[in-house]
Amino acid sequence: MMAVEDVLDSPRGGETSATTLDVDRPDVTAYTALATELRDRVDGDVKFDEYAQVLYATDGSIYQARPAGVVLPRDADDVRATVETAANHGVPVLPRGTGSSLGGQTVGRGCVVIDFTKYMDDIVDIDPQARRATVQPGCVQDHLDAALADHGLKFAPDPASSNRSTVGGGIGNNSTGAHSVRYGITDAYTEELEVILADGSLIHTREVVLDSDEYDSILAQDDLEANIYRTVRALVENHEAEIENKYPSLKRSVSGYNLQKVIYENDDGEEVINLSKLFVGAEGTLGVIVEATVSLVTKPDETALALYCFDDLVDAMEAVPEALEFPVSAVELMDDEVFRLARESEGYAEYAEPIPEGAKAALMLEWDDELVDDFEAAVADTNAHFVDSGAAFDVLEAYSEESQGRLWKLRKAAIPLLMSLEGDPKPYPFIEDATVPPEELAEYVQKFEDVLESHDTSAAYFAHAGSGTLHIRPILNLKENEDIEKMHSITDDVTDLVVEHHGAFSGEHGDGMARTEFNPKMYGPELWGAFKELKTAFDPDWLFNPGNVVYRDGPSDPGPDSDRGVGADMRENLRYGPDYQSVEPQTDLDFDDEGGFSHLVELCNGCGTCRQTDSNTMCPTYRASKEEVQTTRGRANMLRAAISGELPEDELYSERFQTEVLDLCVGCKGCQSDCPTGVDMAKLKSEVKHQYHQKEGTSLRSRVFANVDTLSKLGSKLAPLSNVAAELPGSRLLLEKVLGIASERDLPSFSSESLEEWFEARGGSSVPPAEARGKVLLFPDTYTNYNYPEPGKAAVEVLEAANFHVRIPSDLEPSGRAAFSMGMLDTARDRARHNVGRLRPYVDDGWSVVFVEPSDAVMFQDEYLDLLDGTAVELVSGSAYGVMEYLDAVRADDHLDFDAPAETLTYHGHCNQKATNKDHHAVGVLRRSGYAVDPLDSSCCGMAGSFGYEEEHYELSKGIGEILFGQVDDSPGDVVTAPGASCRSQLGDRPGESRPPHPIEKLAEALD
Repeated sequence: MMAVEDVLDSPRGGETSATTLDVDRPDVTAYTALATELRDRVDGDVKFDEYAQVLYATDGSIYQARPAGVVLPRDADDVRATVETAANHGVPVLPRGTGSSLGGQTVGRGCVVIDFTKYMDDIVDIDPQARRATVQPGCVQDHLDAALADHGLKFAPDPASSNRSTVGGGIGNNSTGAHSVRYGITDAYTEELEVILADGSLIHTREVVLDSDEYDSILAQDDLEANIYRTVRALVENHEAEIENKYPSLKRSVSGYNLQKVIYENDDGEEVINLSKLFVGAEGTLGVIVEATVSLVTKPDETALALYCFDDLVDAMEAVPEALEFPVSAVELMDDEVFRLARESEGYAEYAEPIPEGAKAALMLEWDDELVDDFEAAVADTNAHFVDSGAAFDVLEAYSEESQGRLWKLRKAAIPLLMSLEGDPKPYPFIEDATVPPEELAEYVQKFEDVLESHDTSAAYFAHAGSGTLHIRPILNLKENEDIEKMHSITDDVTDLVVEHHGAFSGEHGDGMARTEFNPKMYGPELWGAFKELKTAFDPDWLFNPGNVVYRDGPSDPGPDSDRGVGADMRENLRYGPDYQSVEPQTDLDFDDEGGFSHLVELCNGCGTCRQTDSNTMCPTYRASKEEVQTTRGRANMLRAAISGELPEDELYSERFQTEVLDLCVGCKGCQSDCPTGVDMAKLKSEVKHQYHQKEGTSLRSRVFANVDTLSKLGSKLAPLSNVAAELPGSRLLLEKVLGIASERDLPSFSSESLEEWFEARGGSSVPPAEARGKVLLFPDTYTNYNYPEPGKAAVEVLEAANFHVRIPSDLEPSGRAAFSMGMLDTARDRARHNVGRLRPYVDDGWSVVFVEPSDAVMFQDEYLDLLDGTAVELVSGSAYGVMEYLDAVRADDHLDFDAPAETLTYHGHCNQKATNKDHHAVGVLRRSGYAVDPLDSSCCGMAGSFGYEEEHYELSKGIGEILFGQVDDSPGDVVTAPGASCRSQLGDRPGESRPPHPIEKLAEALD
C-alpha cells in the first residue's frame, strides 16, 4: 500500500504543497532576518508569513498565541540549526506534534514552532525480542501500533487522539488513555532519547548507573550535559523528603517535572539516573527530542465489556474502587448528560439507544484475555457484585468486536457532543484533567458539584474513573469577562480541592497555559524553587517553551536578564475573550441549523481529527500534502482570523486566501461527518466563493465547469467528431493555456447516443405503471447522460427486473452540483428551484427520484435544503436516492434472482455519500446479490469533479489518488467498483488499468 509518506517522497510529491501555488508569501517584517538565516541553514520548510502564524497560533485548547514562524525539519541537523539560530536571535523555540494539546502547551507567542509531522515521522527500528521500538518524534502512534501488530505488540499508552497524535507529542505531554489502570502512562515506557539541548548539542539519554565509569565520563566533559546531570542528582538528593511528601501516589500524575522518577533502581538492582524520564511530560521546556526508544507490551487478542447503569452519579463513583478489585483493563464513566446529547444527535443516537431510561451514570468495565480466561465468568462475577448486591440497576454486556465498538463510540462521543452545543457557552477544558485517588472520587465529585453550583454553572462527567481522572468541563462563555474570571475562580477552588484529596492537577493533558499558574500550590515553595533551578540548568536563557510547567516569579529569578518566562496566568492568550468580535456575514446559504456562519467556523475546537490519515474521509488534501493549511482545522482557523479582524480587512477576498485556503478544499464533505463538531468546510467554502464572485466576478473556467452540461450535450451531438477533436495535436495544450485544464488529463469522451435518446428509442419503460411495484424517475446526470450511459442503462435494467416502472424526465436542469462547488450559488439555486418545481408533482404522485451519480443525489438530499426552503424542496429532497441506496431502502433485491460471478469486488465509496451516511447501501446490496465485497476505508479519490482537471491542482489530485491506488492494490478484490464518475475516472487513469464499473453495472451483470 502506498502510504502518505510515499506520496510526499515520490517525484511529484513536493508539488502537492500549497507553496507551489503562484502567490506571494512575504515574511512578517519583525522576523525577516531570522527567517532568512533559517532558510540558509535548514533543508526543511521555513514559514514566517502571516498565514503560518495564524495556522500555528492554536491547538486543541482554549488558547491562541501567534508564533514567530514555523520550521518543518527534515532531520536532527535541521533541528539543531533551528535551535542555534533562534537562540542567536533571542527567539524562543516550541517543539510540536499534531497540536491536539488541551492545555495550551503547543502554542507560544513569538516562538519558532518546530513541527515534526511532515518529515520526521519515521519508525527507525523495531526489536520484537527486546520489545522496543525507535521512532522519530513525528511518528503517529497508530502508525507505530500498525507496524507492531504483526509482532503481537503495541505501545501501551492509548490516548483518544492516537490516530493523529505523535509519539513525540505523547512524550512531551506524558500521555495516556483509557487503559491506564492496566498500563500506566508514557513515562513508564520511555527508555532512551536523542535530544537537542539549548546550546545545540545532541545528547543520548538512557539509564546511567550512578558513580559508574560511564557516569564519571559524562561529568568529566564539563559541558551543558555534565552540568545537567550534576544539577538533577543534587536536586533529587537534596529534596528527597519533599519529593516523597508532595508527589501524589497515583497511576496518573503529569503536573510539574518528574523529579520522583529520574533516579531509580533498575531491574538489575542498580541505582540509575535516566534523564529520559525528565523529558517526559516536560512539554518541550527542557530540550527538543529528535528520536525516542520506547518499550512495548504484548497486545491482547480479545476483550469484553460490561456497562453498569446507576440511578445516581455518586453511586457510580463509589463503585469505582470496587471495580478495581476485579481483573479489569479499563474503568470508564459516562453521565446522563452524555446520554441525553447522544440521543438527540443524529450521528450518535443509535449508540445511546440501549441505555435504559433512568440511568444517571454508567461505569464501563473492560477485560482482556491476558487478565482472564473466561469473559462470561468474569462478567458474571461483576454482575453479582454491582447488580445483584450493589447499586447498579442494569448491565449491558458486549463480547463481539462490533458490540464493544458501539459502546466505545458512545464513550468517545462525549467531547464532540459537548463541544457542539449551540451558542457561545461551551464546556471548555481547563480543569477537566484533575486526578484524585479512586477511593476518594465520590467525595471529590460531590465537592466539585458544590464548586459548580457556587459559580452558577454545570458540567458533564466522563472519562477515566478507574484511574481517578474525570474530564469535567464547566460550561462557560469565554467571550465574556465575567465567565473568564469565573473560570479562574473555579480553577482556584478545584485545585484546592485536588490538594485536599492528595491528587494531581493534571492526570493526562499536562500543564500548559491552563494549569502552570497553579503548580506552586501543588508542590510548595521548596519544589517550586527546585523546578526553576532544573529549568535553568537545562535551558539557561529559558528559550524552550517558556512559561509552561514552571515560570519565573520575577526578573530576579534564575534565568535571562529579561522578563522571558516570568509569570503565568490562565486568563491570558485566550482564543476568545472579551475583546473577541467576529463579523456575522450576510449569507446566501441558510446557516440557521449551524447557528450562523460564524458559529459554524468557531465550532472548530482544534482537536486535529482532520490530520488523521488512516480511516474515514477527512481530510484528503492533508493526506497528500501533510500541511496544516490543507486541513479542515487550518481552513477554519484562517476563516475565523478573517472574520474576526485578526487578518487585514478584505483578506478573505484576496487571491492568496482564495487559492491557498479555499480552492485547495476539494469539497468532499468529509468534515461534515468526520469532524467531531461537524465543521462543514465544503458549505463554508461555497458561501465564501460566492461572495468572492460577487465582488470580483467569475472566471471563464469556472463558468465552463458550472455549465458543463451544455457543452456535454453539444459534444454528444457531435460525437465521434468531438472525441477526435479532443485528441488532435496541441488541443490539450490549448485547453491548458486558455482554460487552465491540465494537459496531462484524459478528457471524458462523448457518447453519440445519450441515455435519454437510448431510453426513448427503446420505447420507455418495459414495466407498465399499473403492474409496477413502484414508480421511479431516473435523473439523467450529465456524465451518465452524455459521456458514459452504461450505468444508467444498468440502472434501468435492474429496476425493471425488480418490477419498477422507470421514466427518465427530459425537462430537468443539471442538479447544480458543479455550480455549487464553484460557489456559483445563484446558478445552483436557479437549477434547484427549476428541478424542485418539475419534480414536486411526481413526488406528490408517489414517484421516487433516483440517481446514478452520488454527488447529484446528495445535492438533492443536502444542499438543496440550504439553497431553498419550503415544503416542496423538503418533499423532493426526502424522495431522492442514490440508485444503490434506493434498491437497499425498498429491498428491491429481495425480488430479484442473481447468479453473480465468483468475484470479490473492491468497493470505493463516494465521499459525499459517506458524509451523509448513505454509502453503506451499495455494499449490502452487492453482498446479497452474491458478490464478496471488500469495502475500502478510503478518502476522496482526488478528482472531486473539476478539481482534478485544473492545471494548478493536477499534482495534488494525483497525490491524493495514489493513496487510493495503494489501498486498491492491497485489497484482495478481483474487480474495482465505484459509484462516482470522478472516482472511476481517477481509478481508470492508473497505468495499465481500464475505467472500473459502477456498482449498478455489477448488479446488472449478476442478474440471473
